[in-house]
This record gives sequence, structure tokens and C-alpha cells, in this order.
Amino acid sequence: MIFGLDAKTIYLLIPLSCLAGALLAGLLGWKIGRRASHVVTILGVAVAFGLSAFVVLPDVLAGKTFNGPVYTWAVSGGIPLEVGFLIDPLSALMMVVVTFVSLMVHVYTIGYMHDDPGYQRFFSYIALFTFAMLMLVMSNNFLQLFFGWEAVGVVSYLLIGFWYTRPTAIYANLKAFLVNRVGDFGFLLGIAAVYMYFGTLDYGAVFGIAPQLAAKVVQVLPGVDWNLITLISILLFIGAMGKSAQVPLHVWLPDSMEGPTPISALIHAATMVTAGVFMVARMSPIYELSTTALSVVLVIGAITAFFMGLVGIVQNDIKRVVAYSTLSQLGYMMVALGASAYSVGIFHLMTHAFFKALLFLAAGSVIIGMHHEQDMRNMGGLRRRMPMTWLTAWIGALALIGFPMFAGFFSKDMIIEAVHHSKTPGATFAYLAVLLGVFVTAFYTFRMIFMTFHGKPRMDKETFDHVHESPWVVTLPLVLLAIPSFAIGFLTIEPLLFGNYFGTSIHVSTQHPVMLELAHDFAKGGESSVNRIGVFVAHGFQSLPFLFAMIGLGLAWLLYLRYPEVPGKIQARAKGLYALLLNKYYADEFNEAVFGRGARGLGNLFWRIGDVRLIDGLLVNGSARLVGWASSIVRQIQSGYVYHYAFAMILGLFLLITFFLHG
Repeated sequence: MIFGLDAKTIYLLIPLSCLAGALLAGLLGWKIGRRASHVVTILGVAVAFGLSAFVVLPDVLAGKTFNGPVYTWAVSGGIPLEVGFLIDPLSALMMVVVTFVSLMVHVYTIGYMHDDPGYQRFFSYIALFTFAMLMLVMSNNFLQLFFGWEAVGVVSYLLIGFWYTRPTAIYANLKAFLVNRVGDFGFLLGIAAVYMYFGTLDYGAVFGIAPQLAAKVVQVLPGVDWNLITLISILLFIGAMGKSAQVPLHVWLPDSMEGPTPISALIHAATMVTAGVFMVARMSPIYELSTTALSVVLVIGAITAFFMGLVGIVQNDIKRVVAYSTLSQLGYMMVALGASAYSVGIFHLMTHAFFKALLFLAAGSVIIGMHHEQDMRNMGGLRRRMPMTWLTAWIGALALIGFPMFAGFFSKDMIIEAVHHSKTPGATFAYLAVLLGVFVTAFYTFRMIFMTFHGKPRMDKETFDHVHESPWVVTLPLVLLAIPSFAIGFLTIEPLLFGNYFGTSIHVSTQHPVMLELAHDFAKGGESSVNRIGVFVAHGFQSLPFLFAMIGLGLAWLLYLRYPEVPGKIQARAKGLYALLLNKYYADEFNEAVFGRGARGLGNLFWRIGDVRLIDGLLVNGSARLVGWASSIVRQIQSGYVYHYAFAMILGLFLLITFFLHG
């Protein structure tokens, strides 16, 4: 207990403090003003972070977990539909990461959105976004998971289109909303299948029943057998493909850069896009029963990791480079999950949250300094004008490429080793993809660093003279994020991966001994934790990933600092490849031609046949014509002569008498 509050009250207070701040800023922001709006939302998120980091996490480390309902929403067929919390090592880690990154983004927003007329509205949205993500990661049942899942989708729609006077922003948020609906349709079908065959939506009950249904076969189509667990796993993963932007449902994520930079950081670092990774890790007891589903996760993740990284090479918008980096790193996380190294995937999720938030906020700081210029071709030489942004961006970049001792090194190298040990079908392809992805990551990352901060300024002298370092509310979050971007890897690798931190919150089958092999390799460094980490780092300097990263970094230095005229010549010679990457493999054009025009064509067909011919032609106009025809017949017997009516009455009377006599 703390301040006289029991555990359940504290758990409720964590998401509700964010919700309270969001409601106050959203509904009363016009009255309480800008300063009070950011104070209440930052206070709400700070309370959530403080309770998560200093109450919940220590309790979980001490073995105090919680799994139970807090509110019964409805009862259907005897099955309670509840709001419930599962507070275990996995959810506690996610709560700390989400609230810390969100807190940094909230503070940063004070400086970034200082002159925006929608200041209060923006703070309300990002606090609401944090509430939705917390409800998702704290859930103990599929109903609440779906609520949080859809809530982050809705709020992301509002945030991506925050500048609603821009047509591009409206297009981007609609695109994000529609693409996520495709994934969410599969996700909802997966939850429906769970409810249908398991008879419950509670995680614990489902995980307990799952092994008993491991061999159950269902027919989705007549005559086509599907393993039930495989079907459920793939349907749930389709939802993860939408939220975590895996190929082919990745197309919405780069366009989400139309939103303000703080929300780009929040969406891409700790919320929404990590929801799919978290969900698959949470469902590890189900996925471990289906090698087919794991193989799908592994291969889709590998494709995303490598091919989306390639697109980042040709981007000139500084935020879009970081966005494609996010796509690639999400692919790495999925590869780890597909290799049954769930703890490694979550480890990379955590390290990535810090250095990716750092890179986005550093990009935003550059945008502020450049007076909202985002094209890197108009930058250069900013190191002298923005030293703090430059230094923190370098830390984030080194963490991203996996330079030894930085946070990304520990998690990314472990992913590469895990997939190297994996026997899951597709592991060889995935290993090559993530290994080559290291080179690609280093190249586009330092292309961005060199084009932005180094070399000669490529803007006019007046613009360069006006560039200055961002205010403290912008640089302070950069410094606070730079610290874990460097240190969080070596501080947490052993307890998270080899110290049984996750306990029973992640389940790995004995048929997938990847983590045991990683632990065996790691233990070769000696008995001391410091020695083991030291040996791991020393080995990192001799490994293939380090070699590939240095080749990528060196090539970026040659092409963008030493010989800056060469990239233009390469572009001219490789027009086809350049166009392919610049147009993002023509995925948007394909979607527009096949799904966009196809949907419009199908709608037009239904309109012509359904509306025009059946409804209007047959039912509406047809019934009118039928009434008209019947009226024309009946009209013939309405002559106006009395003896005609008398004859009709006699005839009717005769028919009635005949009917009753025969009856």
C-alpha cells in the first residue's frame, strides 16, 4: 500500500490519471488556458510513470503480481465481459516504458507546439493516447485488449490529422484508419474464434485450455482443414500487422509523419506500433503451439526489416527517414518473436522506444531550428548551431545501428543470434535479411546525420545565421532519453533475457530452445555479470553485424561528406531502382489500382444492380407499377351505374352463401 491506497486502486489510478488530464485539457482547455492544460496532462502522465516505475515495478520484482477484474461491463451467455488488469513482469515493463516516453513527449510538446492554436487539444489527445495504450498493456482479457487496440487507433487518427486544414494530413489519417481497419478485421475474427471455441475471453483460461485444443481442426472453407490454433494465431497476427505496420499493411506509417513531431515520436516509439509486438509476446502460449504461425511472423518480420530499410535510403524528409527506420526495427522485433525469442523482442522494443523517441525528438528540434524545414537537402553544418541536438542525435544514431555498448547493440545482436539459432521454417532467409539490414540501417542513419549536421550548410546565409539551439523544454527530454539510449542495454540485458525476469508471463516451448542456446553462449563470458557483458561487447567488435554496420557508416561518410557529388551520379545511372525505392515499391499505386478502384467498381456494380434495378426498379418503381396496373383493372368496374353495383352486391352475396354452405 502507498498513501493508504490498495494495489487495485493504484492500478486504476495509473491509466485514469492520464484520462483525467486528457478530459480536463480537452473539455475545459478553453477555460483553464494553455499553461493549466499542459500542467494537468503532464501531471497525470507523471503520476502514471511514478506509480509504474516506483510502485508497480518494484512490487512485480518482489513477486507481487495481480490478475483480476475491476469492473464487470456485461454478462453474455453466462460469460462475464470485464475490465480487468494483469500486472506481471511483461505489463509492468511496458507500463514504465510507455509512461516514461510519453512524459518526455509531453514536456517536449510545450516547446514544439508553443505557437500552435490547437495547443490544449493536442495535449488532450496525447494524454488520451497514453491512457488507451495503458489499458491495452494492462488488460487481462481479450475484450479490454480490443478496447485499448481500437482506442489507440482512433486517437492516432485524431493526432495524424491534427492539422486538419492540410489535405495531406487528412489523407494520411484516413489512410491510417482504413489500413488499420483491415488488420483489425482479422484481429476481431481471431478474438471471435477464441470466444467460440474456448468459451472465455480471459487470458489465463484461454492459455490453460489451448494445449487441449492444439490438435483441433476446423473447416473455414468446405473441405479445407485448418488447425484451430494456427488459424487463431494468424488472425491475431493480421491485427498486429496493421498496428505494428508489417508488410503489406505498412503503408500508413510513413504518411503518419503528417502529424506534429511529438506524436510521431509517441506513435513510433512506445505506443501503437509496439502494440502488435506486445500482443504476440503476450499470446506466446498460443503461438508456441503453431510452428506455421511462428514461421509467418518470422518471414513477414524479415521482409519488413530489410525491404523497408532500403526505402529509407532514398528519403529526403528527415522525419520519413526515421519513420522507415521504425518500420525496419519493428520487423526486427517480429523476427525475434517468430524465432520464439519473445523476451529478446520485448527487450528490443524497450531499447528502441528510447532511442527512437530520441531520434524523432532530435529531428523535431532540427525542424524548429530550421523554421519547419524538413528536407535534408536544405540542411548541413548544423552541428555548430545546435550542439546539444547534434550530440543527442549521434547517441540515438549509434544506438540504432547497434554500435557496441549502446542500447541497440545488445538487443539487435541478440535478435540476430536468436534467428541464427532458430530452426523455425524461414529462419535462414530471416537471418540474411536482418544481417543485411544492419548495413542498410547504418547507411541511411548516418546519411541522415551527415546531411543534417555535417558538411557545408546548404541553405542561404540568412537562414543559417538564424538557426539556434532549441529551448530547454525541447533539449531536456533529449538528454533524458539519451541516457537510457546509451545505458539501458547493458543494465538490463542479463535480468531481462537470462535472469528469468519475465517468469510465467512469457511461455516458450521446449521444442524451441533458442533462449537456452543464447544463455549458454552468454554464460561463456564467465561467472561475473560484468565479465559476461564485457566479453559480449568485445565479441561485438569482431562480429559480422559490426562489420556490416561500419561498412554502412563508412559508405555514408564517403558519399555524403567526402564525395557529395557521387550520389547524384548513382541516382542518374540507377533510375529504375531509385524510382522503385522512391515510390515505395509502388505499394500505394497497387492499393489504389486494385483495392481502391476495385472497391469503387464493386460499389458501382452493386449500385447499378442492387439500387437501380432491384430496389428502385423492382421494389419501389415496380410496386408502384403493380399498384397502377391493379388500379387500372379495378377502375373498369367503377362505372358509376347503380345497377352495376347492385349486380356486384348480389354476385358477392351469392359467393358468400355458396362458401358457407359448402363449408
